[in-house]
Amino acid sequence: MGHPKRRRKTYEKPRRPWEINRIKEEKELAEKYGLKNKREIWKAASIVKKYRREIREILAEIAGMKPTEHTLKKKEDILASLKRRNILKEGEGAPKLEDVLALSIEDVLERRLQTRVHKTGLANSVKHARQLIVHGHIAVNGRRVTIPSYIVNVEEEGKIGYYGQIPATSEEKGVVEEGAE
Repeated sequence: MGHPKRRRKTYEKPRRPWEINRIKEEKELAEKYGLKNKREIWKAASIVKKYRREIREILAEIAGMKPTEHTLKKKEDILASLKRRNILKEGEGAPKLEDVLALSIEDVLERRLQTRVHKTGLANSVKHARQLIVHGHIAVNGRRVTIPSYIVNVEEEGKIGYYGQIPATSEEKGVVEEGAE
């Protein structure tokens, strides 16, 4: 048991820190999703790893013997949570346990507030979306959210907007672009 005010890490570092293929993949993901550092990728990977581990344990218990009520409830809770966050894509019918094993890091990164703000058109780029969020210009369901890694639920996705007034653009500030007179 650690200190109550000291939070432990929510991610694991890669076992081989200088593997060139992993470094290239992480760099591409960081550029695509406008991430601040590799730690954000590792956090998303830990989320996926946690869900996969729990589902493998449930599948092992179901295959080995008659599953308990607790296991079945845990299975339904995990599937409902992933469906509510839209991390688990709805395919043909109800989501299955095998679909959770096929999750990737990109599925989690797509549901971050930073990515959702860019995809809804509130920001010009993912880096701009991150700046708007950190500076407090974005609200989810009327509440200001300043955390770019906030995972947006399905019901909250349509309620993403600006907090208060719309942030001023360069044209509104009176800045003339180069070449335009």
